[in-house]
Amino acid sequence: MDWAGWALFGVLATAALTAAMIIAQLLGLTRVDLPLILGSMVVEDPDRARVAGFFIHLAAGQGFALGYAATFALLGRSTWWLGAVLGVVHVGVALTVLLPLLPGVHPRMASLRAGPSSRALLEPPGLFALNYGIQTPVVAAVVHILYGIVLGLFLQAR
Repeated sequence: MDWAGWALFGVLATAALTAAMIIAQLLGLTRVDLPLILGSMVVEDPDRARVAGFFIHLAAGQGFALGYAATFALLGRSTWWLGAVLGVVHVGVALTVLLPLLPGVHPRMASLRAGPSSRALLEPPGLFALNYGIQTPVVAAVVHILYGIVLGLFLQAR
C-alpha cells in the first residue's frame, strides 16, 4: 500500500474538501458548517468549535483516505474514475447514514424526534442534509467526488 501517498495526499485532499465546503457555505450554496458541527461535539464555544472541527474532519478524512488507499491496493489500480466512484459511495454513506445519525450522539444538536431542547445549538441535518439547504447534497457530492479523483490520481496502487 502507498503509505507515503496516503499520509500526504489524504491530508491534502481532506483539507481541500473542507475548504471547498467552507467556501460553498460562504457563497450561500449550503448552510452546512462541518467544522462547527463536528467541533461543537467537543467544544461549546462556536469559534473554538470550528477550529476543533477542522482537525476532527481532517482526522476523519485521513481515515477515509486509508480506505481509498486500501481499496486501490486490493484492486491493483488507482485511477481518477475509480476515485470518483469511491467518492460517490463516500458521499452516499455520509449523507444517508453518518449525518442523519448525528443527532443521536451530538450533545448540542436538536433531534427530529425529540425537537429542539434548550441546549440544542444546531438543527439536525436530516436525510441528505437537506435541512441545511436544497443544494447541500449537490455541493457535498461534488466535493467528495473531487476528493476521490484527487486520491485516485495521486495514490499508487501497490
